[in-house]
Amino acid sequence: MNILIVEDDNTQRRNLKKMILEVDKTLLIYEAEDKDEALKISIDNTIDIFYIDIGLKNSSGLDLAIDLRKICKYEFSWIIFLTTHVEYITLAFKEVHCYDYILKPYNKQELIDISKRIILHEGNNSKTVMERKHVVFDLKDGVFVKIYVDDIFFIEVNIRTCTVHSKKGEYEVKGLSLKQALKLTNSKDIIQSHKSFAVNINYISKIEKINIKSYELFFENYEKSALLSWKCKDMIMDNFLNNKSGIFKIS
Repeated sequence: MNILIVEDDNTQRRNLKKMILEVDKTLLIYEAEDKDEALKISIDNTIDIFYIDIGLKNSSGLDLAIDLRKICKYEFSWIIFLTTHVEYITLAFKEVHCYDYILKPYNKQELIDISKRIILHEGNNSKTVMERKHVVFDLKDGVFVKIYVDDIFFIEVNIRTCTVHSKKGEYEVKGLSLKQALKLTNSKDIIQSHKSFAVNINYISKIEKINIKSYELFFENYEKSALLSWKCKDMIMDNFLNNKSGIFKIS
């Protein structure tokens, strides 16, 4: 599991890391001291649990958490706040839907107990959750189709018609927005690439520049392509270059 500690005090951050590692020494723990650094780590990696100090130097930890919730893969992630300001906790639960909070100075046993609950929960459920996750789409007139998330190449939305491009074929779903489709799939592998497209980063085989503001995405063993906008470029490019041996072409 990947954990991110966002704490601007170096000593407290080191102590917190040491305590969490007592739960499980195989945990991979990232560290950040401000909002910008934390967001970059979160985009470049997939974080399972966030420990966020509410009182960061340059910004509020609440603001960071709100920004994280806007990223599809972190919509339901575990967030634990670290604070000396109890008055902010109600806001944290209402706006961010955090899991819990820990008051400073840290109570070691309380921290370990909270961390254990989450880590054991994730460990017990990860196999069944990750085996073959599927989504059921309502096509029309009571016709439903079950599509495995890892079979999806990309999702395309055009004038309120959502087309799911998968290994089993194309399926049109009327009245489904891209935001709703992303919420249904709820997968870290399916990322929005354009206002009208969300793509499975595991199947991208080539990225080709069309013009200054857009690119075309091609997929393994699939003849149709998707679009990549300048706004979404960095996240898709980073995943593609880091995880795939494909072709990146600027023409």
